Amino acid sequence: MSRSTILLLLSILILVPLSIAAKLLGWGETAIFFTSAAAIAPLSVCLATSTEKVALVTGPTLGGLVNALFGNATELIIAIVALRKGLVDIVEASITGSILGALLLLLGLAMLSGGLRYKEQVFRPIRARVNGISMTLAVTAIAVPSMVINTSNLVDPLAIHNLSLVVATILIIVYALTLLFSLKTHSYLYQVSQLEDIEEETPNIWLWLSALLASTIAVALESELFVSVVESETTRLGLTSLFTGVILLPLISDIAGYVTVIRLARQNKMDLVMATISGDSLLIALFVAPVLVFIGQAIGQPIDLNFNVFEVITVAIAVAVTNLICFGGRSNWLDGTLLLATYLVLGVAFYYHPESF
Repeated sequence: MSRSTILLLLSILILVPLSIAAKLLGWGETAIFFTSAAAIAPLSVCLATSTEKVALVTGPTLGGLVNALFGNATELIIAIVALRKGLVDIVEASITGSILGALLLLLGLAMLSGGLRYKEQVFRPIRARVNGISMTLAVTAIAVPSMVINTSNLVDPLAIHNLSLVVATILIIVYALTLLFSLKTHSYLYQVSQLEDIEEETPNIWLWLSALLASTIAVALESELFVSVVESETTRLGLTSLFTGVILLPLISDIAGYVTVIRLARQNKMDLVMATISGDSLLIALFVAPVLVFIGQAIGQPIDLNFNVFEVITVAIAVAVTNLICFGGRSNWLDGTLLLATYLVLGVAFYYHPESF
């Protein structure tokens, strides 16, 4: 067992009981907020690692489905818990934030950290092209309800909800087709990424399945604690629901992504970096977001793909900037810096954006 794995397990064994104690012993909402957030970070790493190991054993096709189901499980679990508690505004904002985080923050960190070690890094641009086209579709779909509302004199909430259900269905179908394209019909275009991911030893499938189950349950428990106090604590800190959903929640829930892309970029495995980031962004935009629409419908907390105009514009900016940088199949530290600068500018804008819009 590696030193990093031991440290990860120790942090989980310390932080999870600590957050539970904060709740049971009445240490206050602030203690619950910070201890549960701290516990979610290593749990998300454990969940992502378990998913990666199980996918490696099960092969590219079944492994792709495993990644589709559990690749962003932390974000999905937190969103479901928040949706069940009626925090619809935060959930909608978290979808925007997860997309921005994947396209700008994750990719920016990867290109900057890799570029500081290598003068220039190359990757096959096929993933960037497929991801760029698919994300453009996702932005268009997300913008449609907003465009309908802002170009109509009379808006029927039921019509917007039905429109969201139709769009969500189309996005899920498109996501399934992108999986079919990358894993089956055109898998040869992605062989470089798959060949780089070979390990010397085959992971123990039962061990990592157990870890996957345990970390999923633990994330659900910690998400329940975190969401129960997130609204009151962020309000106390002077943060709006928009900023909380777009910036704060994705930063907490995707720690595993930051660790993974920086490690891969420092090893000059940019094809795997692009695979990870394109997978994350497509999963959020084409699967998680539409699935939340149907889950909200099922649990009596309706959520629409009715994002405000500012969110739509920021996602469009992120997709455009990412496409411009990635389509050439080469990257350096300046590209990473530009992506991070774009994320910071948008983050500051969300911080100062008023609650009401």
